[in-house]
Amino acid sequence: MVERTTFGRRSFIAANYTFLILLSILCVLPLVHVFAVSLSSSAAATAGLVKLWPVEWSWKSYEYVLSKQAFLKSVLVSTERVVLGVSLNLLLTVLVAYPLSKEPHIFRWRTAYVWFFVFTILFGGGLVPWYMVIKATGIMDSVWALILPGAVPVFNVILLLNFFRGLPKELEEAAFIDGAGYMVTLWKVIVPLSAPAIATITLFSTVGHWNSWFDGMILMNKPDHYPLQTYLRTVVIERDLSLMSLDDLELMSQISDRTTKSAQIFLGSLPILLVYPFLQKYFMKGIVLGSVKE
Repeated sequence: MVERTTFGRRSFIAANYTFLILLSILCVLPLVHVFAVSLSSSAAATAGLVKLWPVEWSWKSYEYVLSKQAFLKSVLVSTERVVLGVSLNLLLTVLVAYPLSKEPHIFRWRTAYVWFFVFTILFGGGLVPWYMVIKATGIMDSVWALILPGAVPVFNVILLLNFFRGLPKELEEAAFIDGAGYMVTLWKVIVPLSAPAIATITLFSTVGHWNSWFDGMILMNKPDHYPLQTYLRTVVIERDLSLMSLDDLELMSQISDRTTKSAQIFLGSLPILLVYPFLQKYFMKGIVLGSVKE
């Protein structure tokens, strides 16, 4: 049977698509402008002649940025943080969400544990106790100081446990009948079926680790240990010349400060732009199915 749509329904769909397309364009245009500025000459960028297309193409800004050892070290620190941090986030999120997805008659203290985790979202100890706890653990000025404090992202736990609760119980019961235990069932049955939700929380964790700059500024004592976003803030916003060599300062006199900032901003955004298309197809399904139940 062919479903007939009314004129009002067709008008709403057309208006909805038009609005979303315009919104997408507004989100993309700033990044296009930054990219165009980074590829333009110093004179054109300083004069404000660059809009959405480079004027007097020049690669000097990228040559300057990619030649800096401090920039490359910060990229390595951020890459290490993302690899270790996202892996630990996913492991702990799955291990916490699975038992919390059980009914109270199976896991007696489930509700108490859920409220314990939710409490950490609503209330925090503050910046000073957070810093003192990390310092007392002896992990200051190391990559673990950037990873361990947020090792269990509670929002992701809630999202994943709701997804687990939406899976058919018969699949788990069949695994138990075949002799599988809880851990085997989790990794052989539940996790493979949860690809949309796991891809969604992977995206959340990746973006969170890559874009974080504040903890690097507070917890890292040496500029060589700064993650990328902390380094960019130090150089782009604070203009800390102590991080620059004499060759850097000489090259900076030949290129525009604006094109240099644009090049660093674009390079800092590029990894997320490359990762997102591969996870986007799971994103909507994962976040919708994982938010249906409490």
